[in-house]
Amino acid sequence: MFLGMDVGTGGTRAVLVDEQGQLAASAASEHAPFRVPHPGWAEQDPEDWWRAAQEAIREVLALAPGVPVEAVGLTGQMHGAVMLDEDGQVLRPSLIWCDTRTQPQCDWLHAQFGPGEEGRRKLIELTANPALPNFTLTKLLWVKEHQPEIFARIAHVLCPKDYVRFRLTGTYAMDVQEASGTLLLDVAHRRWSKEVAQVAGIPESWLPQLFESPEICAKISPEAAALTGLASGTPVAAGAGDQGAGAVGMGILEPGSVSATIGTSGVVFAATAAPTRDPLGRLHTFCHAVPGRWHVMGVTQAAGLSLRWLRETLAPDQTYDDLTAAAAKIPAGSDGLLWTPYLLGERTPHLDGKATAAFVGITATTTRAHFTRAVLEGVAYSLRDTFTLFSELDIPVKGVRLGGGGARGPLWREIQANIYGYPCERLTAEEGGAFGAALMAGVGAGHWADLEAACADGITVAETIEPHPATVRRYAEGYAGYRRVYPALKGIRG
Repeated sequence: MFLGMDVGTGGTRAVLVDEQGQLAASAASEHAPFRVPHPGWAEQDPEDWWRAAQEAIREVLALAPGVPVEAVGLTGQMHGAVMLDEDGQVLRPSLIWCDTRTQPQCDWLHAQFGPGEEGRRKLIELTANPALPNFTLTKLLWVKEHQPEIFARIAHVLCPKDYVRFRLTGTYAMDVQEASGTLLLDVAHRRWSKEVAQVAGIPESWLPQLFESPEICAKISPEAAALTGLASGTPVAAGAGDQGAGAVGMGILEPGSVSATIGTSGVVFAATAAPTRDPLGRLHTFCHAVPGRWHVMGVTQAAGLSLRWLRETLAPDQTYDDLTAAAAKIPAGSDGLLWTPYLLGERTPHLDGKATAAFVGITATTTRAHFTRAVLEGVAYSLRDTFTLFSELDIPVKGVRLGGGGARGPLWREIQANIYGYPCERLTAEEGGAFGAALMAGVGAGHWADLEAACADGITVAETIEPHPATVRRYAEGYAGYRRVYPALKGIRG
């Protein structure tokens, strides 16, 4: 067996994958809800991740008693800043991915590389990305400015899943895919950026050793073995951030392969043969979990969150199935009702942490079912913005694989196929990032020659959803209207 573990926002999931690449067992442990001390802040306690990891590992091992685990792979929420002292002790709660307090630090960092757009473009040249509040480096800069006594004690910086690996192995390590989201990596050359670290005042000694995702980088320590039930000395692969590992778990490895995954946030992810930079920074360009490849991705901050918000706010007595069943009776385009899903600001393509969500086109005949369908369509329109950028940058799209909650219901699958305008595939079992991490562990242990071989064993397509030409045309009209909403709202907001 190969064990994959996903240190997510809401909880940690552990899976066992067998030598045929099939899911054998799964277990999970919830995290305490993240704290929001002030609007825009989001913090979690790394010790709670470690507690949940121990529980999930013990539980999944109990589901397959006596079967040895040959290797472990990790994935998890990206961009979080875990700050440790020289003894490996946590100095403060982690600022996690959805913490958006650091816009002033983003502006400061850009200014260090030149005035106005010159600074942003220079940083994109160095790291393939602009400074955004989500990235790890800007969080470190916030601590430097507001909590200098803590900053002075930092000796190691890790991301969430890498902290769990540290507790499992005692090793400070990070993969290049995860490191791409710190804003401290020279993404094109897959190494730490000395220039960015120097300008930001981050000692290179704080940064862990880098590995490719399938590489073995550590071994389970005797102390962790006693706490988890894993054998001491079990190899641990470097793994990847949740988007990279999730893409591996969906077989998005070759240039032209694309996934659209709707979880709390939404991500359109495309594998590329070379680092493809967007000069305006609207897309993220990261190292892929596949050695020697890269990926680009666009992010919608509040994708599945939009549907959850709708249910909790307007229909707490309804199930999601009830809501989508009613929405399926509304015609494509929701009779002109539009939803912009900017509940948490927006990343792609607007890079606007202050963007706000809106329904536009409400009339006396608008029903709750219209609101539901408009939310499903608005999230897909937002993700289509990324496909529009792919077209601008000549990034090939051969087809789309759907993942997350957006792949589970037939209505949302159909909406996505018709809004994106590409055939969309649903996998037989979309197991997420933990599954991808387990496949990386299998490659690291030598069971599979590479990730292509692992995915060939473990992934099968269950269904292809073809776009319908008339509906595609209707949604093209709706998308044109959707694109006009953000500029209008921004003009009102000032």
